[in-house]
Parts: sequence; structure tokens; C-alpha cells
Amino acid sequence: MIRIITDFDGPISDVSERYYQVYLLCLEKNRHPNQQIRTLSKQEFWELKRSRIREKQIGIMCGLDETQAENFARLRKQTVHTQPYFELDTLAKGAIEALSKAQQAGIDLAVMTMRRVRELEYALEKFNLYDYFPENRRYCLSNDYVKTRDIDDKPLLMQRALKELPPVENTWMVGDTEADIAAAKKYGVKSIAVECGIRDRAQLEVYSPDMFMKNLIEAVNFILKS
Repeated sequence: MIRIITDFDGPISDVSERYYQVYLLCLEKNRHPNQQIRTLSKQEFWELKRSRIREKQIGIMCGLDETQAENFARLRKQTVHTQPYFELDTLAKGAIEALSKAQQAGIDLAVMTMRRVRELEYALEKFNLYDYFPENRRYCLSNDYVKTRDIDDKPLLMQRALKELPPVENTWMVGDTEADIAAAKKYGVKSIAVECGIRDRAQLEVYSPDMFMKNLIEAVNFILKS
């Protein structure tokens, strides 16, 4: 049997509108009245995010001063993973097709995400994904978990998953961040980096995933043929 462990944000959920709207909010809240600032287009902003430009630097690029930019970055961090902004997430292109195809082919699906339980539950209900990920195939952070860094926290989820899930012949990790690749590599799991999420290819190449695919459906098609 084959197992696919997939990240949620990126391969399944498109978070770009949530991040962009929070950027607009934080920019507006930290500018002075009549201050001339430059508001990035969504495409400009998302390219900066995907290339890992720091929040403070984005604020400065938009015309905020040092103190404003620090406050901008702090507010962004406090806001981006809260309601009502989660409502702005949409399904990634081809995600349902990919999950359905994998399920119909008998692939064992699991989800592994840095979302907290309540955040994952909200999204599974919103997108009607419970049938793809029963409770014993969901790996996420507890609601009271104190986060450190994704690249440190995600391998802990992988460790738990590999300990709890029944053994299979082949396991693949599909994700869009360095944390996904690091978690896979630490435990000898093959990794596929998808280019539809919050990191661009140049950022992901640094961590040497086993391969690159454009999105989840391309990854599923590849795994089914391999």
C-alpha cells in the first residue's frame, strides 16, 4: 500500500487571499494620517512572501518607518491565523480531484499541518473534507501548543504519525515549505515539494526535496505511475 501525507495549506488550501487581506489591514493600521505609502498588488505581495522576505522589510518597502514596520510585522503575526481571516481561504486548484483520485486508487491519505485542531476542523468542515481525512489520519497542533519553529515542530508530528499509522510499503510527504521537507528527510520519507504554496522553487531547492511538482494533482498522478 501507498500512503500520502500531505500538508494542508498550500497543497489543499490556497491561503494567498488571507495573507494579502491581513497585509492590507496591518498596513492601514500602522500608517500615519496622510502618510504616503505604497500598497503592493496581491501578486507583488505574494511573490515577496514566497521568496521569504521578512514582514518588517515588506513594511519598510511600502513606506513605513522602522517602528511602524516592527508594529506592522507584530500585528500581522497576531492576526493572520485568526478568524474571520480563515474564511478567506479557498481550495487549491485540483485539490479535490487529487484527493478523490488518490482515495479511489486505494492510497492511504493523511494530513499533517501546523494548524491547530480548531483551525483544521474549521477548514475540513468548510471544504467538506472529512471523508478524506478521518480523525486517525489528522496530525496537527493541539489548541494550546506553544509553537517554536515550523521546521522544528513539524518533524515531531511526523515522528508521531510514523509511530501510530499502520506500516505501508511506500510513504510520500507532499508539502510547500521547508518544514515539510525537513520532517520527511529526518525520518526517511520521500518528499515532493509543490510549487503552488507559500514558498517559491528557489526557497525550496535549498532543502533538496526528492522532486518538485506543480500541485497536489500532479503529485498524485506521479505517485500512481511510480
